[in-house]
Amino acid sequence: MQIHDQSLSKYINLGAGLNLHTGGRFSNYSAGKRNMNTIERLLNKLMRTEKWTGKKYSAYRVLSEAFEKIAVKAKDNPIQVLVNAIENAAPREEVTRLKYGGIAVPKAVDISPSRRVDIALRNIAIGASNASFKKKKAIEDCLADEIILAARNEGGSFAVSKKEEIERISASAR
Repeated sequence: MQIHDQSLSKYINLGAGLNLHTGGRFSNYSAGKRNMNTIERLLNKLMRTEKWTGKKYSAYRVLSEAFEKIAVKAKDNPIQVLVNAIENAAPREEVTRLKYGGIAVPKAVDISPSRRVDIALRNIAIGASNASFKKKKAIEDCLADEIILAARNEGGSFAVSKKEEIERISASAR
């Protein structure tokens, strides 16, 4: 796997662990997320909505079917496509609010690499969930399409559009 963004290379963990259920083993210290497998982190992000809460095996099935569809559609390694999607969907800066004497002033700040990966994975999962909500299209297809669109850096992807929106707002707050 090639990771082109050097700042994210330490935080995208693609270890060959067969067990995608660490059970919070790495949560005892602050930088523990970077030891956790990135695919498991995406699985956990998929379980955030009401329908999928706590159903890790169902989310695993959805992700494995989505990876099979990515391999057919993109004709590339699905893990590499996911890495490219994370790199393209990770915003570089965001806005925070500073208080000066009772007045809140927006200020653009850089984002840490760990938070960049978190935001990218969350937006990919939310985009797939929103695309399949009350639609006939299955979530496996929506997740595969979201990852492929984000890997190609196209504006039709929810994650890429959110990244561009966050960076546009932060550019205006400079």
